[in-house]
Amino acid sequence: MKLTINTSFQENASSPCLLILVDSEQLQKASTTYQINDLNSLVEAAQFKASLSESLALIGKVAACTNTTLIGLDKAAEIQPAKLAKIAQTIIKASQKKFKQISIDISALAPEQHYLFALALTQASYAFDEYKSKKNEFVLEEIHLIADNSTLNLQQLSLIHAVQSGQNLARDLGNRPGNICFPEYLAEQAQALAAQYPDLLKVTVINEQQMADLGMNAFLAVSKGSDRPGRVITLEYKAHTEQAPVVLVGKGVTFDTGGISLKPGLGMDEMKFDMCGAASVLGTMRALCEAKLPIHVVGAIAAAENMPSGHATRPGDIVTSMSGQTIEILNTDAEGRLVLCDTLTYIQRFNPALVIDIATLTGACVVALGSVLSGLFTPDDELAAEISAAGQASFDRVWRMPVIEDYQEQLDSPFADIANIGGPKAGSVTAACFLQRFTREYRWAHLDVAGTAWNSGTAKGATGRPVPLLVQFLANRAQSNG
Repeated sequence: MKLTINTSFQENASSPCLLILVDSEQLQKASTTYQINDLNSLVEAAQFKASLSESLALIGKVAACTNTTLIGLDKAAEIQPAKLAKIAQTIIKASQKKFKQISIDISALAPEQHYLFALALTQASYAFDEYKSKKNEFVLEEIHLIADNSTLNLQQLSLIHAVQSGQNLARDLGNRPGNICFPEYLAEQAQALAAQYPDLLKVTVINEQQMADLGMNAFLAVSKGSDRPGRVITLEYKAHTEQAPVVLVGKGVTFDTGGISLKPGLGMDEMKFDMCGAASVLGTMRALCEAKLPIHVVGAIAAAENMPSGHATRPGDIVTSMSGQTIEILNTDAEGRLVLCDTLTYIQRFNPALVIDIATLTGACVVALGSVLSGLFTPDDELAAEISAAGQASFDRVWRMPVIEDYQEQLDSPFADIANIGGPKAGSVTAACFLQRFTREYRWAHLDVAGTAWNSGTAKGATGRPVPLLVQFLANRAQSNG
């Protein structure tokens, strides 16, 4: 989806459709701008109140464009980003099968709302029909935004396009089934991305024998139950930059049966989404390449499949992690933290400035925060503030949760240094506390996206979150570094 921003419709006269966002208290502004005859009588006859997403067709009433519609915002000054996203969805749904180009006058919105609305339009335009015999007949390719006063500029539009590209990749990967998207497939996708941007990306893939040589026995305790071998994949962006990198670590469990601690069958199909953390890392790396942000970043993916078999780990087994800490595996369905802990140790070789791991880690986080906010865990107040600010700016929000020493005793084991679960209380917190034991050497934050990485029900599918948050976070750091 291509976006442009201009000050008037005349510059976009090729658009066959004009949509004008209107404030319920300032309807006359649209009338003056577009010289709409008899607007008051039209509004009265249609009982148009300009309430949220309410529309009024103005057939033949605007000389600049015969196909013109008013879209209500209610009180624009009070509109929240979630409602802006709903308006964007309404517009895309109504337009994507009819018009190749549309124009939207967004002057009624506050200038600081323009970025989020433009981003929401790109997000609403996503569709996944890869495995359908009948494809979506969508024709919408361009949206021309119109505003007499806007903060949107070419740099911001470029960032939006980069986010869209990265988020779409993350959604595509998340939506692909486990028989297509498995650990080796993720490695191939990383290599394909590096081939597309050979001057920006360097990819390394290590196999299970190399993991064994490194002592990554926690990771192997998960992957050994599957016929699909695990992989640790790293993508280094701007590898020749001297600054210490930001390292993003994604959980890539391409299908999670729970292992011997088998999950219930109902809804298990959604466990193909357990690699959405890894998908978000790949999506963020693509966005970085497209935006060409001046920042050193490493993406690391812990890719494995968690299956029950004669080779699978048993509850009660004890393994030694790459860090040297021993782990009693009480529940094989707490596998994400096992592949992550060894990967979090592995990435120390990059001497990171900071590390953020992204994982669909716990159902407990879904219980705590639902599907609105991602869980943020970090002992670092400054880093928490940076991530939270990026989440607000991109409307990909987080909520800070505790990760403090008081919870660590729940992970005590009588047989090993640490157990991989901490009991029924505060499950998302104890999962973060488990990871914290492997991140003492650097600044670290953990994003639990179990509730936000995909939607269930009739709108089932990957969301591509938290790509917008991560790209905004990196853009902010690149700007401050510059």
